[in-house]
Amino acid sequence: MGKTSRKISILILAGIMLASFLIMLSVSLQDSPIMDELAHIPAGYSYVKLQDYRLNPEHPPLVKMIAAAPLLLMNLSFPVTADSWINGVNSEWDIGTKFIFQSGNNANTIVDWSRIGPMLLTLLLIALIYFFSRELLGEWWALLPAFIFGLSPMVLSHGHYVTTDVGAALGILIGIYFYNKYVTSPTRKHLVWAGLAFGIAQLFKFSAALLGPFFLILITIYLIATASHNSKGKLDNGKSNGFWRRALRYYGGTILIFIIGFVLVVYPFYLFTTWNYPIQKQQSDTASILSSYVGGQSPAGKICNIKTCVADLDILMTKSYVTRPYAQFFLGVLMAAQRSTSNASIYFMGQVVESGGPLYFPIMYGLKEPIPILILVLLTLGLSIWEISKAIKRKYPNFAEYLGTNFQEFSMFLFIVLYAAYSINSPLNIGLRHLMPLFPLGYILVAVGLKNWVNKGHQKVKIGLIAVLVIWFLFEVVSAYPYYLSYYNEFVGAGNGYKYATDSNYDWGQDLLRLKSFVTAHPEIDKIAVDYFGGGNVDYYFGSKAVSWQSNEGDPRESGIHWLAISVNQLQMATEPLGPGVTRDQEDSYAWLTSIRPPEPGMGNVPKPDYIAGTSIFIYKLDGNPGT
Repeated sequence: MGKTSRKISILILAGIMLASFLIMLSVSLQDSPIMDELAHIPAGYSYVKLQDYRLNPEHPPLVKMIAAAPLLLMNLSFPVTADSWINGVNSEWDIGTKFIFQSGNNANTIVDWSRIGPMLLTLLLIALIYFFSRELLGEWWALLPAFIFGLSPMVLSHGHYVTTDVGAALGILIGIYFYNKYVTSPTRKHLVWAGLAFGIAQLFKFSAALLGPFFLILITIYLIATASHNSKGKLDNGKSNGFWRRALRYYGGTILIFIIGFVLVVYPFYLFTTWNYPIQKQQSDTASILSSYVGGQSPAGKICNIKTCVADLDILMTKSYVTRPYAQFFLGVLMAAQRSTSNASIYFMGQVVESGGPLYFPIMYGLKEPIPILILVLLTLGLSIWEISKAIKRKYPNFAEYLGTNFQEFSMFLFIVLYAAYSINSPLNIGLRHLMPLFPLGYILVAVGLKNWVNKGHQKVKIGLIAVLVIWFLFEVVSAYPYYLSYYNEFVGAGNGYKYATDSNYDWGQDLLRLKSFVTAHPEIDKIAVDYFGGGNVDYYFGSKAVSWQSNEGDPRESGIHWLAISVNQLQMATEPLGPGVTRDQEDSYAWLTSIRPPEPGMGNVPKPDYIAGTSIFIYKLDGNPGT
């Protein structure tokens, strides 16, 4: 019976993965390139084809390399003779435009095949959520977090793009899982696996660098909580030397894990991807980038400060063939760290602001996570608080015993708290996707809480309630097809999310192909002005039927064009009220449009469009002449 049960659960898991893949594939074929793909796709191709890392050093290589692998089977032209490739510094956007749209390549083929790799990584993550959860929950309950994650609108949208968000979630999950294995059973095998997992995580996204301090915090808590216990759970009889031996062993093992990751995983990948990157070019590029990111090199004769010391060291490392792979890695870390502490003007909750502040991610989570999943999260959170309060009344049960049986759950919860605190305090608020690493961990903890709740009695009633919420969730997923990137829950209503936040929460450039279909279906459109935000290319997809446009170019009717299409992200940034510290030139405010089409009343409303391509490109038919 056990083997049969496991086989059935594996078949159900396969069905979840197949459904997730087919939905992602279908949506991918309808979506135009989103903003970040314009940089990531050519960068990945240059890594695997040319072994040259001059593009997009701000992100690690692994997702981009996996995405570019199918492109090696094609006869593609890459702009290696372009001045922006030869002399430019990280000219990722220009090279992306040239490679995908201006070098005689088929843009749709490049984009479609590049997305296969990220989709496979998403499926791998779904499978790992199941297998890791099975150790905590058993095969049937383990299907729940795999199901919720695999069909989450967040995953169905971002899982098929050539970006690093799902990769970050995958890397952090395996990093935490294998480190926990080492802590609970500190064998040489577990140490090696933890080191390899840590290294792989660093190749997915630089936010995985947080695993380093997290591991040290986690092992410190573990050592203190279990100070009176040896590794077998037996008392050390108060001998302090036993504690210090364990501390030395665990801290030393953790350092070895870091070394294994950086030496056996990170270094080989960066050695390969910088192999044909001219060393003089790497030196000049690094110095140029660091001059704007961390203050550049120290002036001659001056003692460096923290930032310039780091820059000096990184530039120094570029001068040796042995250390320059690490120089490129740490350049990316510095760029990512600087970006995470920098403001980027966004539209949020009725204003154009420099940052959404500490409420940005909680609000976005509450508006973009399906309501039935929010109910499950709040239910398990409430149950956990109730159990903690009862434990306090029982005068604090032994925390060491708790860790002995719940270490995986505690470590996941601790990482969620630390990562959420870090994200909430970051001024970089351009999308809920930045919390992607928390979704697998959160769903696993939800399943753990629900299983414990169900096992305490009234099982049929509780399972019935969970089933209702799961069916509601499934209905949400089906109803949202194919507009998962712009999905907001019923608190906002379908198609209204742009009133709350845009950028990668709603409009990332995914609807340009849908605009093309709209223009094709309306032969009365002889030409349309397009103010587009995204990774697509208006000239490539529309030819003479469209012209790229911006607010400062004025009313397109003055050029004989009576149709206007605007990405709603552009429209919100141009027309909404400005928050403190944000400025905007009058010519960039689409004042001519709002004078003939006043915005609808209410927060975040814009001039009512005549049509909408997908959910994010607003289309206006401009009748009459300018000024009428």
